[in-house]
Amino acid sequence: MTTTPKGLAGVIAADTHISRVDGEKGELIYRGYNILDIGEKASFEEIAYLLWHGDLPNQAQLDTLRTQLAARREMPANLLAALKTVPTGAVPMAVLRTFVSWLGQLDPTADDTTPSSVQEKSLRLTAIIPTIVAAWERIRRQQEPIPPRADLGHAANFLYMLNGVEPDAAAVNALNAYLVLLADHGFNASTFAARVTTGTLADTYSAITTGIGTLKGGAHGGANQLAMEQFIAAASAGDVAAWYHAARANGQRIMGIGHRVYKVEDPRARILRPLAEKMAHGSGAGHWYEVAAQIEALTRQDDYFVERNLYANVDYYSAVVLYMLGLPTDQFTCLFAMSRIAGWTAHVMEQVADNRLIRPKAQYVGPEGRVFTPLPQRS
Repeated sequence: MTTTPKGLAGVIAADTHISRVDGEKGELIYRGYNILDIGEKASFEEIAYLLWHGDLPNQAQLDTLRTQLAARREMPANLLAALKTVPTGAVPMAVLRTFVSWLGQLDPTADDTTPSSVQEKSLRLTAIIPTIVAAWERIRRQQEPIPPRADLGHAANFLYMLNGVEPDAAAVNALNAYLVLLADHGFNASTFAARVTTGTLADTYSAITTGIGTLKGGAHGGANQLAMEQFIAAASAGDVAAWYHAARANGQRIMGIGHRVYKVEDPRARILRPLAEKMAHGSGAGHWYEVAAQIEALTRQDDYFVERNLYANVDYYSAVVLYMLGLPTDQFTCLFAMSRIAGWTAHVMEQVADNRLIRPKAQYVGPEGRVFTPLPQRS
């Protein structure tokens, strides 16, 4: 019997020009650019353009993209009215998943999967997802949603819609770096799921709804929420080292440590670690960075993590960054979706351009040769 790689580990499903992940070297490449070179230098809009078109934009191209995104930020009135009917206890990722799907119902061209139509839907989704996320956060706080501003960049506009004040540069830069760092990551679970949906000739909204649903899980995008919740639990315990040893003794997973692909440090964590430190100390809440750093240091003294080459991943310090931006932990994964929409839509475009139904084989390992027994004869 052929050995089947669990979870398709190591299986190459398709070629892609969009990004490359090298787990042995700890490299993440966006269309030829190393994430360590662009992570804090490029705007999210530049990276979206790069992922969609293959090259970084010049100033005129970037200005056009920013204008296109700003023109598509506003939420349709009937969508906003529907959002206000959702129970305030709803999970934010479930809300986002539902209303991205709802957007497809409002688009008369939803089933048009020509390249130009997919490009238009990519612009619309990238522009409006932050509006949905910010509006829902305000609605559940019993506050009125704030309309988007066309004069602000992608990261700044989201923070403005969230809080109603123009954000400071440090907050904008931190959020922008986060959005850049998580924009794409090879054939991760949600991206692959979106490509599978696209491969069936389903519409773009269905593909992105699939991606959001997949990202929602704690083993994927939901890990950053769980990482921050563990920092809160450790801080509440009063003694971080004691909390860590008790957690390990009880078999509790240390969230944000280890990655399915990386066998060395996640390169995105190298950027987020000092960013989290700067944000935490700049916000007068440096203890959150110190708690995270102490837990990470304890894992580097733990044979279990050392022997398995398990290091801090992108979720670990991004949790601190997002918390310092004033986001509740259950909104963290929505911010992940705000970033990854650039990659998801780039992969939808790539799949559409050279499509074939994705249909892997399964190796059946169940029983054989069973004889049917009529119902009255079964004991």
